[in-house]
Amino acid sequence: MYLTRFRVNTARREGRELLGSPHRMHAAVNMSFPEPPARDSTGPRVLWRVDRNSTSDVVLFVVSPGRPDMTHLVEQAGWPAATDTPGWQTYDYGGFLDRLTKGSTWSFRLTANPVHSIRRSADEPTKRTAHITPKHQAAWLLSRQDSAGFAIAETPPGKRVLEYGDELQLVVRDKKDLRFAKAAERRTVSLTTVTYDGRLTVTDPAVMRRTLVQGLGKAKAYGCGLMTLAPVR
Repeated sequence: MYLTRFRVNTARREGRELLGSPHRMHAAVNMSFPEPPARDSTGPRVLWRVDRNSTSDVVLFVVSPGRPDMTHLVEQAGWPAATDTPGWQTYDYGGFLDRLTKGSTWSFRLTANPVHSIRRSADEPTKRTAHITPKHQAAWLLSRQDSAGFAIAETPPGKRVLEYGDELQLVVRDKKDLRFAKAAERRTVSLTTVTYDGRLTVTDPAVMRRTLVQGLGKAKAYGCGLMTLAPVR
């Protein structure tokens, strides 16, 4: 497994166009591999996420079973003329995954598509609907933590700043309602994404590894589901 980091040049029109269409970004990521990435639901798959740290600091992260070649992305949305700026960085992810241990605590980030199925009447089919409030979006993640191999860390009582709602080290932010065209299928896709930041404790390393390489939730082709970990500072 590999983890790749690519910084998008937001001063270029092509870069902004990629960022404005998850469908186009999905296609650009897939073009980084000689063979079409497998979509086997039981094994590792290609996952990607865009982190917008500031207007000029926008980073594409990709987790993949094979090593990508992002030359086309550098030419399209990077700094192709720069000699002192690397186009992208790819790291061995398998070694990191193998070192995950039960009880270890990490900072994490996840962009996801928190949805649930509803039915307005008994004779209607179920319909997938996005959670729209931070409370329900947080509950969506919390309901999946046991089966995903982690537990969201609790905030020590002495460090809580609110009487209620500050019990867990979890922030839900950056809600986006996206609409974009899939030209080949002549239809418009609508989805809601949010970003989760916080701290977690690994409860089952094997299951946690599966979560990190298979993703969490729906809309993985459109930049959702990739969770990344970082050491706690």
